[in-house]
Amino acid sequence: MTSPSIPDPHTWIVVPLYNEATVIGGVIRGLLPFFPHVVCIDDGSTDGSAEEARQAGAIVIEHPINLGQGAALQTGLDYAVSRPECEYIVTFDADGQHRVEDARDMVAAAREAGAAIVFGSRFLDDRTKPGWIKRVILKTAVWVTNLTTSIKLTDAHNGLRVIRRDAAAQIQLKQDRMAHATEIVLQLGHTGLPWIEHPVELLYTDYSKSKGQSVLNSVNILVDLVVR
Repeated sequence: MTSPSIPDPHTWIVVPLYNEATVIGGVIRGLLPFFPHVVCIDDGSTDGSAEEARQAGAIVIEHPINLGQGAALQTGLDYAVSRPECEYIVTFDADGQHRVEDARDMVAAAREAGAAIVFGSRFLDDRTKPGWIKRVILKTAVWVTNLTTSIKLTDAHNGLRVIRRDAAAQIQLKQDRMAHATEIVLQLGHTGLPWIEHPVELLYTDYSKSKGQSVLNSVNILVDLVVR
């Protein structure tokens, strides 16, 4: 399913941004024809990412120092919820690993199903090729997350999510590193609002791997889960 190619004025895209100057412009330009409201939270970048995002057409909110992805997400969610025209929020990674088509389909699925939350899952079909070591580690992370939350997912650490305004207003993230991905699932579960999963494809490029999609980063996810 692909939603019509009409700009959606009621959905805000929230992009946590940290040192992605070489790719963020292309990510934003890919989003804007379909989602005219893109807000990037620049989390203390030192490579000119904020200016690249502005030039590409995004609203940019800057953290003066690096606070972590959880803090950047919370800033973006708070900003989007403050906008009266906002009905849905899409969290979208800055490194180019997410597909705009998947974001469009997930928003359409949320509206059709009446879901307050749509979680993207790379494990609902076979398009994404993470490699067997990364797959095992991510599946372990799913198992750990599912033990501690009321929402049982197939992919707990996928940054592509759709969150309806009423659900987003109840999120208050405190975890700053990768453990925020489990924290957001936990808090969304506590809302009691309806949720679904939706198949998505993650694009593992050499660049995205170098920026956090490596096997080592998957190990760090597990470490964060254990020590949080």
